[in-house]
Amino acid sequence: MREGCAFRGIAATAAAGSAAAARPERGPVSDPWGAPWYQPYRALLDGPGALALAGCWGRCRAQLDALAAARGLRSGGGRALRFVDGAAAGDTPYEAHIHATGEVPTRTGEGGGWHDLFNAMVWLSFPRIKARLNELQAAAIASDGVGIRRGPLRDAATLFDENAVLLLTDDDGLVAALRAFDWKRLLLHGRDRFAERACVVVFGHALLDKLRAPYKAVCGHVWVVPMSPSAAQDELDARVAGMLDPDSLRSRAFSPLPVLGVPGWWPGNAAPGFYDDPAVFRSGRRYHGCGSGPDGRWRGNPLEEGPDSIGQGAGQRPGAAGRKTQGDGKWHREQTADGEARERPAGANRPMLPRSRQARVKR
Repeated sequence: MREGCAFRGIAATAAAGSAAAARPERGPVSDPWGAPWYQPYRALLDGPGALALAGCWGRCRAQLDALAAARGLRSGGGRALRFVDGAAAGDTPYEAHIHATGEVPTRTGEGGGWHDLFNAMVWLSFPRIKARLNELQAAAIASDGVGIRRGPLRDAATLFDENAVLLLTDDDGLVAALRAFDWKRLLLHGRDRFAERACVVVFGHALLDKLRAPYKAVCGHVWVVPMSPSAAQDELDARVAGMLDPDSLRSRAFSPLPVLGVPGWWPGNAAPGFYDDPAVFRSGRRYHGCGSGPDGRWRGNPLEEGPDSIGQGAGQRPGAAGRKTQGDGKWHREQTADGEARERPAGANRPMLPRSRQARVKR
């Protein structure tokens, strides 16, 4: 692999690969921060992350807050950024609170602490992108309010924030293979080309949290960045922030990517059979039922589902996410066939019956 990509962590990748040769398909990495997906955040993980691992969550959050002040970070509303108690927002919508006050509610401990720690680390690493996402979310909330439907802009912004993978490449052929779900052309037969012409950065903090215990089916949502894969981190931050606008930021702009299929990111993916798993490396978007067409077949929502506003269900099938997170009273996101999104109440895992059939159901 080429040494020029600032985000690959080549030495760490090689070390992780050799140490993990006998690792099962699912399980925690022995060095939680040695995996390549953590390299853009390695310095932070060795600082505040080490405090979290030791159970010193209060000191961890204080250190994150000090770093934000030292770097002059600002919310999308221009307020000085602070990492504060997880309940600070009260009844105010999360993104609106950050926009107006600069306060980022940050939980500590095992009950969401890791999720929020990675969120803080992304703020510290890509402050322009985070501020832009916050600006877009807050503007949409101010315009439309908060209801049972988040709307296509906020839904895509949440998907980006929680589960995005940035693909830096100026190679149109690689992008075409990604869009076509041609996994072997992209990641197996073309792995040398991919290593030379592309760079992958995990941005979504829910995805970073999930990758603490990686497994083959973990899926990110790719946002293609047409720039040199050797670009500096600040350059990437500015470029992506400039790409995000209400017209371009839509769920259909993303492409799913099983993260452990990235060349060099998992010891088994050099073998051809690794990509022969149709449950993970699908040939196209598949759907679970949300309605019926003229032929009587259920069709509707792609299986690639993004997380909700606190990262639940990231990279899982909708049914799997539902079994684990439904029943909490929150509204959960799922993509529809046209790539837009709608929200459904917790517990609504099955397609709604037509009204004529609902009337026949005995209560």
